[in-house]
Amino acid sequence: MVTSYFERLDDTHFRATPAVGGAWDPTEQHIAPALGLLTHTVERAFAGRLADGLQLGRLSFDILGTLPIDVVELEAHVLRPGRTVELVEARLSHGGRAAATLRAWLMARHDTEDIAGDAFDPMPCVDEFPEWNEFDIWPGEFVHTVDARGRRLAPGRLQGWLRPRVPLLADEPISPTVRLLSILDIANGITPRLPPQELLFPNIDLTAHLIAQPQGEWLGFDTTVAYGGTGLGVTHTVLHDERGVIGTCVQGLTVRPRPR
Repeated sequence: MVTSYFERLDDTHFRATPAVGGAWDPTEQHIAPALGLLTHTVERAFAGRLADGLQLGRLSFDILGTLPIDVVELEAHVLRPGRTVELVEARLSHGGRAAATLRAWLMARHDTEDIAGDAFDPMPCVDEFPEWNEFDIWPGEFVHTVDARGRRLAPGRLQGWLRPRVPLLADEPISPTVRLLSILDIANGITPRLPPQELLFPNIDLTAHLIAQPQGEWLGFDTTVAYGGTGLGVTHTVLHDERGVIGTCVQGLTVRPRPR
């Protein structure tokens, strides 16, 4: 029984556990927990700035390569300092090779409660969805560490709720934002237009824009998948927590038939 997705070894090094086994290749890491670890690194590295009133506004991840289930190294630094808007970067590496990066805008808090609102479709609550069992089309341990409830509305179209059963790190507190963003990359695999046994459609990036910091146990996915005619694709998700819409997520895909 694994107790977390990663184990901390020191300030910058973490060992991945078997719980991160990937969906495209079970011997490699699913990138979702790694993106959560990048987010946690930013929150820890810039905790003072967040305490001063900044908040995560946009998180843009680039996936630079595959990762074995092994020790990874994290580092973070400021790209563009600012009093009310600051751009920071975190990098995750294995064996000296960068595998994923995060550029995050930290943005000042202002009281806009009186004008808060959106025109996105509301999501039914968690209890209104049946248990989602279609992760069985995917190999790898990670997707089976996530509780899911949902309903497919059309090919490539789904509404549902997910929550991780495994913590990102053992014996280390993490924020609700980190906890929920550690499963965010699942959006691309929750409702594929064709099964992965027939088509390859890995994402090369993920960008989340938040209008509220996530709270609670469940993350809501209102997801639409589109493939173009030249090998390009997009997975678009409106994100919810149990209060309502909290932001959006877009993943760029490279789409190609599986070799015969």
